[in-house]
Amino acid sequence: MSEPKTFKRYTVTSALPYANGPIHIGHLAGVYIPADIYVRYMRSKGEDVLFIGGSDEHGVPITIRARKEGLTPQQVVDKYHEIIRDSFQELGISFDVYSRTSAPIHHETASAFFRKLYDKGEFVEQSSEQYYDAEANQFLADRYITGTCPRCGFERAYGDQCESCGSTLNATELINPKSALSGNVPILKETRHWFLPLDKYENWLKEWILESHKEDWKTNVYGQCKSWLDSGLQPRAVTRDLDWGVKVPVEGSEGKVLYVWFDAPIGYISATREWAQKTGKDWEPYWKSNDSKLVHFIGKDNIVFHCIIFPAMLKAEGSYILPDNVPANEFLNLEGDKISTSRNWAVWLHEYLLDFPGKQDVLRYVLAANAPETKDNDFTWKDFQTRNNSELLAILGNFVNRTLVLTHKYFEGKIPSRGELTDYDKQVISEIALYPAKIGSSIENYRFREALNELMNLARLGNKYLTDTEPWKVFAADPQRVGTNLNISLQICANLAVLSEPFLPFTATKLLGMLNIPPSKWNQAGSADLLENGHMLNTPSLLFERIEDDVIKAQIQKLLDTKAANEAEATPVTPAKAEITYDDFGKIDLRIGTIIEAEKVAKTQKLLKLTIDTGLDKRTVVSGIAEHYQPEEIIGQKVVFLLNLAPRNLKGIESKGMILMAENKEGKLCFVAPTEAFDPGSEIR
Repeated sequence: MSEPKTFKRYTVTSALPYANGPIHIGHLAGVYIPADIYVRYMRSKGEDVLFIGGSDEHGVPITIRARKEGLTPQQVVDKYHEIIRDSFQELGISFDVYSRTSAPIHHETASAFFRKLYDKGEFVEQSSEQYYDAEANQFLADRYITGTCPRCGFERAYGDQCESCGSTLNATELINPKSALSGNVPILKETRHWFLPLDKYENWLKEWILESHKEDWKTNVYGQCKSWLDSGLQPRAVTRDLDWGVKVPVEGSEGKVLYVWFDAPIGYISATREWAQKTGKDWEPYWKSNDSKLVHFIGKDNIVFHCIIFPAMLKAEGSYILPDNVPANEFLNLEGDKISTSRNWAVWLHEYLLDFPGKQDVLRYVLAANAPETKDNDFTWKDFQTRNNSELLAILGNFVNRTLVLTHKYFEGKIPSRGELTDYDKQVISEIALYPAKIGSSIENYRFREALNELMNLARLGNKYLTDTEPWKVFAADPQRVGTNLNISLQICANLAVLSEPFLPFTATKLLGMLNIPPSKWNQAGSADLLENGHMLNTPSLLFERIEDDVIKAQIQKLLDTKAANEAEATPVTPAKAEITYDDFGKIDLRIGTIIEAEKVAKTQKLLKLTIDTGLDKRTVVSGIAEHYQPEEIIGQKVVFLLNLAPRNLKGIESKGMILMAENKEGKLCFVAPTEAFDPGSEIR
């Protein structure tokens, strides 16, 4: 078995989020929290790490959002880039650079990359038929085409993907396609594009992935790559007809930009160049030196792009290293339903930070503990509450607080010295030494849930040790024994401060402050001598606080309100009725009336018997509004009244006329009434 390769530096990328909306918990659990844990751990080990992030600001989702909000694409990306960047920063995602693909340096980098491949003859130029909206006078990007999914029958699938079954699609596969711009059926029209011949790299990719990475890549990543490769690769267009993006740097390519799948991963390289310009460092070793380790953190929807397509691009270019690993996660659902930006079914990071100030680490903990590493997982607000109250508060927070409070109580806040050690003391000290390697091994193998559980096991070890030794019962008879117990407990606290930093950076900083010590490196952890005898602690405070039921109920209600709004929006508006002439309308006699009497019709649920002052007479009308209004609350209500409707017999009551009501999507009724005090009998024309 060969020795594992050692690296001088680490280039760590995280998927570039689309700047067409804010960040939600699915993004965090799938990509950014695992990446941040890995990077913080590597930095703590003293490694040279470059953590790259940025906003993906090209592509059709941006133009769709711009049309929806009545803005330009640049205004949209400026708005969401700022929201995303600031919320990442507040959550403690520790990027070395957070760039954007609308930046000039990215356009320059992506253009140069394309041009090098073009000049080397790596592209195939060919014409193909693409959907075109004749009314809008433009070619349609995949996301501007909707139709029925040929795989599962979902009626609102996009031209590139079905959000219901997750299948990747070609727009021409859709059943009953329609343009999202005009609603018309699009036509097929010829257009010319450049293609990357992925089939040329198929054998190389099979050897590189299926043979070289069979043992070290995650099974979900390896399996998806194998499925794609076994199906055979086809040339893939690297340009598209669009006016928003990186212009194709070739003569005669007006109206064409680089396809976002080609443009976006180059954003990692342009972000590195931006970082290098700002820091005065050389960017090339991070991308072009064989002693650099490249790791991509992504969600499963990006596996093909980062494992097959981007490596093929890098191979074609010729001077770049290839990714060593792509530890993609599966999807995180929300309260049993798939997270969806378009349906607003999400927990948005910027809103969480407002609703839960100072609780960044609670979210980081819950999402890391529940990360969808091997299969889709589910976030629920009740689980969020339970993990905070029963784990962070009851285990980690409780242990630290008890230890520090007892030290202040019995030893005036100074670290007591250890006396003679019992076998139990020695056992606990020996167990402390094992945790840095256990947690570190899990992180290096991208098993972050396992790593976090080991961290909590260290807190559990401390809690059990403190409970077993019962210093509050022993102090009066044997203060030296209590000094030993608290010294060991405090050493566990100091180790927790070091080892928790990748997962819970705000908590680690707070704990270091209470212990009154500077940060330590990872290789210093595992020691039972991190704190010196006589060292003075600062005043303890709570690391975590209980989250009450009413707070969780408010978050659940927010989601229920979203679901109700989605259902209402999905309810179609009643179609227009058949056209009538002006003469037809002229036969209708609409007047203002006033309800002067109202009572329920016996043995019915829906009917009220109303007496209406029409200005001409007082007449009886039977109306089906009893489930919406009580008789006593509508006396004096102004109404619009159809005067010349032929009488009808309803439940033995002659009803002469009809009052007009409006009905919304939920079936709620309301009166159609004048906005001013008009007299009964006033005509409506």
